[in-house]
Amino acid sequence: MTESVHKVAETVARESFGRLVSWLAYQWRDIAAAEDAMSDALLKALMYWPEKGIPSSPEAWLLTVAKRQLLQKVRHEKLALASTYFAAPEEDFTDDDILKLVAEIPDKRLALMLTCAHPEIEAPIRVPLMLQSVLGLQANEIASAMLVSPAALAQRLVRAKQIIRAQQLSYDEADINDLPNRIQFVLEAIYGAYGIGNDDLEGIENRISDLTQEAIFLCNLVCELLPTSAEAKGLLALMLFNQARKPGHDSADDIFIPLPQKNPQLWDKKMIQQADGILLDAFSQRQPGYFQLEAAVQSAHCHRLFTGVTPWKAIADLYRQINQHFPTQGSLVAGAVAVAEAGNPQAAIDLLESMDKKFTQNFQPWWVARAHILFLTQEPDAARAALDRAIGLSTQEKIINYLSELKNRLNTPE
Repeated sequence: MTESVHKVAETVARESFGRLVSWLAYQWRDIAAAEDAMSDALLKALMYWPEKGIPSSPEAWLLTVAKRQLLQKVRHEKLALASTYFAAPEEDFTDDDILKLVAEIPDKRLALMLTCAHPEIEAPIRVPLMLQSVLGLQANEIASAMLVSPAALAQRLVRAKQIIRAQQLSYDEADINDLPNRIQFVLEAIYGAYGIGNDDLEGIENRISDLTQEAIFLCNLVCELLPTSAEAKGLLALMLFNQARKPGHDSADDIFIPLPQKNPQLWDKKMIQQADGILLDAFSQRQPGYFQLEAAVQSAHCHRLFTGVTPWKAIADLYRQINQHFPTQGSLVAGAVAVAEAGNPQAAIDLLESMDKKFTQNFQPWWVARAHILFLTQEPDAARAALDRAIGLSTQEKIINYLSELKNRLNTPE
């Protein structure tokens, strides 16, 4: 019984926590109070459900408990509510009232995400704020994945919520003219969460480190709530392409395998086809953007499963478009590698050399790319020197082992 209760509670937390918190926060204009009330309701569920049974409507039960806690807080602090639903705070709702209310609750999760990603909120805290407010993750769950202490992250989350309350940042969707900018913050935060989950950090429990599924859930939600956003669909496709290649990511012995050497037969064919469909839908809206271009790159890599070859010229062209409009150090390096693989390693070296030395000197992917391209141009001594630098900048043992093995091959006469 206890196991089934925990399973139901976890399902409700994932599917309903953000919906209920966002609506309560919208009514009370206080994210922290809404989160506390809903978290307390979940704890009470774990206490009472094993003994009394799982209610027919777990969501309604949770809302009832959370509502009562908020009303107690209001009575205690003697605060006035600007809520049409709770215009008479002293009134108790019947079970039928709560069931009807749950059915009528508008989905304010997109509004809450837009608030979490508001420009007034510091960029580094937007991801954890969204994960906590919309999905119900706690600071100690998120902190290890973000390489900060739970106490430090908790303090930053509290400050962010205080800013939202003090400055009365809007819980409503942004003005239609500002929506593209605001939604971009949301998408960047979601992709940041996906990147955290994709880092393969050692020593972290799956529930904590695997934020990839949480990010995909959030992006699916954005696509449902904002179907006119081509970039949201592009991001969803991008993450699904990456997820499809997870099987065979490393060897059974946890040995790093670079993308061109991975076995595509291990990849998830149905997920790749699903991602392709989403990306085509995004392209049909004729709203070009960064995530759609990145997704197109990953689609090209994934289609080695169907064709047996990697279309490097097409990938190099896509990176030219990305670097023309959305250049980053990572995309510039990846673009240089694509140019080399497409048959022009000297041009690739020129692209690497044109990058800002202030960033490249300690940018490990730049040195890995340089070593690879120098090997293609048959300059083994320079390639070895680049590998030494890349090894020195690496932190993961499997990456160090892989690069060291490459260096050993260069040192071995043929």
